[in-house]
Amino acid sequence: MPKETAVYTHGHHESVLRSHRWRTAANSAAYLLPELRPGQNVLDVGCGPGTITADLAALVAPGTVTAVDAAGGVLERAREAATTAGATNVRFAVADVHDLDFPDDSFDVVHAHQVLQHVGDPVRALSEMRRVCRPGGVVAARDADYGAFAWFPHVPALDEWLELYRGVARANGGEPDAGRRLLSWARRAGFTEVAATAATWCFARPDELAWWSGLWADRTLASSYADVAVRDGHTSRERLAAIADAWREWGGAADAWFMTPHGEILCRV
Repeated sequence: MPKETAVYTHGHHESVLRSHRWRTAANSAAYLLPELRPGQNVLDVGCGPGTITADLAALVAPGTVTAVDAAGGVLERAREAATTAGATNVRFAVADVHDLDFPDDSFDVVHAHQVLQHVGDPVRALSEMRRVCRPGGVVAARDADYGAFAWFPHVPALDEWLELYRGVARANGGEPDAGRRLLSWARRAGFTEVAATAATWCFARPDELAWWSGLWADRTLASSYADVAVRDGHTSRERLAAIADAWREWGGAADAWFMTPHGEILCRV
């Protein structure tokens, strides 16, 4: 079976987990919530630190959530999140979405948030998610679309950041503009009944701006993305420092605003 070929661009630096822990089912999977019912069995692919997982577990209890991630280390954070939330109906496993170690028709719902942009073969990944989903169930995926990010005021170095990030992500084998491609990938994976939608995160309050600009400034300097960007010759440490400064400059503007758009697909099996 095919195995993962892409490198996860973000890694699991604290600045990355800072943003991932902010995510909830309400702010990151609202399109899926009407499909959830008590007693369902859910597979949460690429669960990361598990905050969405814990919310899903509460919504489907006494059903179960199986949370999987390719990085075993981050599953410890997910276990902590489940424990804190009192979610006793979650189990965890290391898994590659291209080759899931589950029988056919194992789950009522298969969910992936911000996963397909980072994998080597998103069509194969969706095919595997479809395989392990029971007839009548749903496969749900949501991914950002970096090429559609928008912000104000204009800070030239942030244009450089976006170009650099997209270049590094593609060199790592991923597709940072995944949101606009989800419907196409689902069709190629064999789904015939697909509801495609879009939603955004928007940051405009002073606390939101400080948080968003600060985590991206830190990520630009210290995450796996920064290491790979320099190691593979995409940029220099000096340029990364300038981009980090630009993030903080932008975040301090009184009229700053940032929109992160996402594509979403809800696929009937």
